[in-house]
Amino acid sequence: MFSSLIANGKPATPDGPELIAPWWSFTKTVLAATALTLVRDGLLQLDAPVPERAFTLRQLLRHEAGLADYGELAEYHTAVANNEPAWPAAEMLQRLDGARLRYAPGTHWRYSNVGYLLVARLIERVTDLELGDALTQRVLAPLGLSNVRFAKTAADLQATAVGNASNYDPAWVYHGLLIGPISQAALFLDRLLCGQLFSADLLQQMQTARILGGPTPGRPWIEPGYGLGVMQGSIEGGFFLGGHTGCGPGSVIAVYRICDGDRSACCAVFAAGADEGAVETLVAGQLVQALRRAC
Repeated sequence: MFSSLIANGKPATPDGPELIAPWWSFTKTVLAATALTLVRDGLLQLDAPVPERAFTLRQLLRHEAGLADYGELAEYHTAVANNEPAWPAAEMLQRLDGARLRYAPGTHWRYSNVGYLLVARLIERVTDLELGDALTQRVLAPLGLSNVRFAKTAADLQATAVGNASNYDPAWVYHGLLIGPISQAALFLDRLLCGQLFSADLLQQMQTARILGGPTPGRPWIEPGYGLGVMQGSIEGGFFLGGHTGCGPGSVIAVYRICDGDRSACCAVFAAGADEGAVETLVAGQLVQALRRAC
């Protein structure tokens, strides 16, 4: 297990070798932030239909667009388990019948990696840039991040903390898989949520979540929710966390921020294995401890 902590905007973890890790679905938070810079700059609207689609950008970012997810396909899991190369995106969408909406946009919630594939494509279309260049220019460089990039091949994952023993093809993550230091993941979220990228109003909209039910067994959430590319939720003690968890073959990353008045802490934890709840609980514990130490 590896972790990186920021307390009141300053690194609170002893210096050491930079641990490169796959960011898994924390990549969604970076994609959402990039899309919201396009809203900030008047190039997209949150509540207008996405071009040639029946849903809005807000619905897409909040998993309310009506889209299915390729994780529902048994043959997807079989292919990944067999270390097969990723299918082309067009083939995946055909197998999934991905153009067919499963519910009317805005009426339900369904986690969809396909939705964030469309977010990635929309960013490229509007910026006329390769996705990696768009993210660098619009969010990574402005927030002072470096050494963060997309994994394109199985070899790219060999240099990460847990390697790539299964020869997993990162192209199976159709919206793109960022890899980088876990300290940079914590720094990104801390600077994003303290308002360094866009206005307080747009930041508030990003953190306005659809509530997804009550306590989640095995996980720290009392009232989980999902905003625009961020998982939001209350935990014991009356605290509220925002960030994202991601998991893939062999590892989990969880990156969350807590705020109480003028005190804040942000923590990224990366661990081998696939127990999201255990990693989230560890992050929550470190964040609450950091706030109490700041009292």
